[in-house]
Amino acid sequence: MANTVNINIRVDSDLKKKAEAIYSELGMNLSTAMNVFLRSSIRYGGIPFDLRLDAFNTETLTAMDDVNNGRGLSKPFESVTALMEDLNA
Repeated sequence: MANTVNINIRVDSDLKKKAEAIYSELGMNLSTAMNVFLRSSIRYGGIPFDLRLDAFNTETLTAMDDVNNGRGLSKPFESVTALMEDLNA
C-alpha cells in the first residue's frame, strides 16, 4: 500500500453532505472521490474540467452595445398618456 497522508480542507457543511450523498450513490466515499479528482488532475495536467465565466448570449451583447452607444433608449415622459402616445406613434 502506498504511503498516505492526511489533507485537511474546510468546506461548507451543506456542500459536504451533498457531495457525500452523490459519491455514496456512485459507491465511493469522499476520500475516494478526492483521490479520483487528484489523479484526474495529474493525468489532465490541471483541473480536469473547464473553469470559465458564463458567456453573454447574443441578445444580451446587442442590448449592452445599444446602451453603450445610446441606441434604443427611451426618453422621460411626463405622464402615462404621453408614453402611450409615443408608443403608438
